[in-house]
Amino acid sequence: MKNSVDFLFENLTKLTALFSLITLIAIMAVLFSEAFPAMQEFGFSFITDDKWAPNREIFGGYPSIVGSLLSTLIAMLIATPIAIGIAIFLSEIAPKKIKEPIGISVELLAAIPSVIYGMWGLFYFAPIIRDIFGGNGIGMLTAGIVLAIMILPFIAAITRDAMNTTPDMLKESAYALGATKWDVIKHVIIPFAQAGVIGSVILALGRAIGETMAVTFVMGNVHRVSLNLTAASTNIPTTLANEFAEAESGLHYSSLFFLAFILFTMSFMTIFIAKIYFFRKIRKNG
Repeated sequence: MKNSVDFLFENLTKLTALFSLITLIAIMAVLFSEAFPAMQEFGFSFITDDKWAPNREIFGGYPSIVGSLLSTLIAMLIATPIAIGIAIFLSEIAPKKIKEPIGISVELLAAIPSVIYGMWGLFYFAPIIRDIFGGNGIGMLTAGIVLAIMILPFIAAITRDAMNTTPDMLKESAYALGATKWDVIKHVIIPFAQAGVIGSVILALGRAIGETMAVTFVMGNVHRVSLNLTAASTNIPTTLANEFAEAESGLHYSSLFFLAFILFTMSFMTIFIAKIYFFRKIRKNG
């Protein structure tokens, strides 16, 4: 009886593990098959062409691709240091009476639907950006700020939990040797929680690069590349959300799938490379 239960349990867990791999392959296959006509028509020039004119059957994904990368970069640069600071405060500095309320409020931020973040960004951050930098407040910078607020609770909560796993013996030993609180945080807690911190950043990166509704409100959906971060722009999720239901020609439809395939590849490769690089660094440092 025991052997049969073990056999059943082993195979069930194997199936659940294979399910994620099969789902990944299935998604990739559908995206590739639908995008194939556009791949044949435009080839690699689809990635480098900056013209997008559905009425003339001209499609170039360069502005959307650059928009996705820039908005994600802005979000990560803003959110990562703030989130790690929040995690350090909640883990090592905050008094017990405020640690739990602040921790719960951070976690609740992750439960807010993205469409609400988008509406909030449109009516709150866009006017602030407009008053400071000019323009109408819709653009890459506003989208990056909204994305940063969205991914901040993911990084902060996971980093805090990783820091809380640091053994008290390590911290007490450091204090006994004369280390200050900053020394303990820098040389004991952060190195011990490094894997958790990196995992939280990778998770937030995946969330930011594929976020749709929040950035759709504040991006502008203008197919152009501009050095002015406050000018209206676009990214891949925004283009898909605004045009997918209105795609009339087969080429337009296929070009949108081509963008979706590129977004899928960008997300997969970014996270894959980040995991290989950072976890190899962790193993090298012991």
